[in-house]
Amino acid sequence: MVSEPTPEPPPPEPPAAQPPATPGFWTPSRVGALALLGSCVGAGFYRLSYEWAWAPVAKYWRLFLEGWATTVAIAALALPLSLLLGILLALLRRCPVPLLRETARLWVELTRATPLLIQIWLYFYVFGQALHLENRYILGPLILSAFSGAYLSEILRAGIESVGASQIDSARAIGLTRFQTYRHVILPQALRRILPPLAGQFVSLIKDSSLLSVLGLNELTLAAQQVNAFTYAAFESYFPVLAGYLVLTLPLSLWSQSLERKIRFET
Repeated sequence: MVSEPTPEPPPPEPPAAQPPATPGFWTPSRVGALALLGSCVGAGFYRLSYEWAWAPVAKYWRLFLEGWATTVAIAALALPLSLLLGILLALLRRCPVPLLRETARLWVELTRATPLLIQIWLYFYVFGQALHLENRYILGPLILSAFSGAYLSEILRAGIESVGASQIDSARAIGLTRFQTYRHVILPQALRRILPPLAGQFVSLIKDSSLLSVLGLNELTLAAQQVNAFTYAAFESYFPVLAGYLVLTLPLSLWSQSLERKIRFET
């Protein structure tokens, strides 16, 4: 009686590909870059003939803290409003109604072609007075939102239009609605492409809030101006402004870079 051959065991499955490990923040190259920049800045201040006087400025720490809190409140209100306005303007730029499309285009072009400082004065002292809106702490973030929303609309529109028309036609062919096409086809691809400039515009918006000091808002820059007028210590008065804006903008930049790595995929 002939025995049947023993079947060979199946070959082992190859191990699943692991995603590349995300490098930590304190990489050797980053530490070296920080040391290089720090040495350059330190050398510049070392050659500066200036007598530091931190003690008079330290007495006004409450004024700096209140100004920083006001800056945080302005940014927290202006960021979502500017994003909503940017989405609205981007959709209007693609609207089939010519009047709405050209109105949105004219708004964006005029806003981007004129300085923010002039717009602050124009919105507050012309339109604000005409509409009886005199609350600086409400009108200030609205002005920032109107200015930044124009830039965000162009970023969003460029991301939407970067998606190929063939993919949109394919989405329509399988029966997706307009909302589903934007939700599942256009926005995931557009977000990956617009995330870096989007984060950069958010950072610019936070820094642009310093211009609201011309309206008398008690934000961080105005606090530094007041302390400088009291103490005549210019560098010591404006270094807290530097640190305060770094605390706000640096985490936002790092978070956007982390999110960009998570949503990245091969094309």
